Amino acid sequence: MAYDLKLAARLRALLRSTRGVVEKEQFGGIGFMLRGNMACGVIGNDLLVRVGPEKHDQVIENKDVRPFALTGRPSRGWILVRPAGLKTSAGLRKWVRLGLDFAGSLPAK
Repeated sequence: MAYDLKLAARLRALLRSTRGVVEKEQFGGIGFMLRGNMACGVIGNDLLVRVGPEKHDQVIENKDVRPFALTGRPSRGWILVRPAGLKTSAGLRKWVRLGLDFAGSLPAK
């Protein structure tokens, strides 16, 4: 499955100065790991964000968000943000910050 190269480039530019972030191809897309923990990535045209189980119900209410279900079963704490929610730099930063905050709260791998 191909992923949105322009969105991946926007993520690279946004995360370039963030210490501890590593890029890795996975899930048929690309992921950005903070200290070994997935924070965000690109699958198809969507932004994958690991928000954690505590924030899941809150963010899933957003009209531009849907559950991430790699195996057909939704993964609590993981969401996909549609392109409409990523049009602006501020919109992209908001979602990436949620992913970085959660990944940063986990022990390094």
